[in-house]
Amino acid sequence: MTNNTAPEATEQRTQRTMGRSVLLFVRDVVVIFGIAILVSFLVKTFLVRSFFIPSASMEQTLMIDDRVIVNELVPDLVGVDHGDIVVFQDPGGWLPARPEVQTSGVQAATDWVLSLFGLASPDSNDHLIKRVIGLPGDTVQCCSADGKIIVNGVPITEPYITIPDGESRASGIDFTVTVPQGSLFVMGDNRYNSKDSRYNTDKPGGGFVGMDFVVGRAFVLSWPMSHWGWLSNYPEVFADVPKAAQ
Repeated sequence: MTNNTAPEATEQRTQRTMGRSVLLFVRDVVVIFGIAILVSFLVKTFLVRSFFIPSASMEQTLMIDDRVIVNELVPDLVGVDHGDIVVFQDPGGWLPARPEVQTSGVQAATDWVLSLFGLASPDSNDHLIKRVIGLPGDTVQCCSADGKIIVNGVPITEPYITIPDGESRASGIDFTVTVPQGSLFVMGDNRYNSKDSRYNTDKPGGGFVGMDFVVGRAFVLSWPMSHWGWLSNYPEVFADVPKAAQ
């Protein structure tokens, strides 16, 4: 009579071992996924974040639907410089009222997960992106005799701006402003198609952007890949601009 007890016991032990291995594998995957979400959340909250470009105000530097990576250490830990491209919340009335868009639960959950990894930007339509022309205390004017923006008495040559054929001035309207402390004067690179600080003087803040509205500085154009590149603040443009008297 053949005794099958030993083989059966061995098979049961093997099955139990395999079961424990599968459970350990699933546990490790869950832990790793949880850590990845936590790290992505912390990075997105405190370090970098993705935004897409909803308008043509920064063309040709940034095109509609381009995506940028934003350094969120600016301005709290890293200062803002002339020429920086900053993302900021609407200071009040810069953006038109938008109807609430209804999304399905699945779409909302998908957007939330993708946003954790910087692959979606569900709140980009509530933000603006412009270039910093005036820092606190600066006097910014338009225009010099040859059509250039003047910062603290120095005309600047801006290679990044787009102006229509037949135009030679860096702004279609004249202005002279002094930037309040704790605020910025911003302009879009697409100068004749940008509702920026020049056109929001009747809004809260008088057209200036308070530092507390700034989300961060865009430093990489990340998508589409054909547009990939670093975003410069063109230090040579502002090299001769003196610091404002504090």
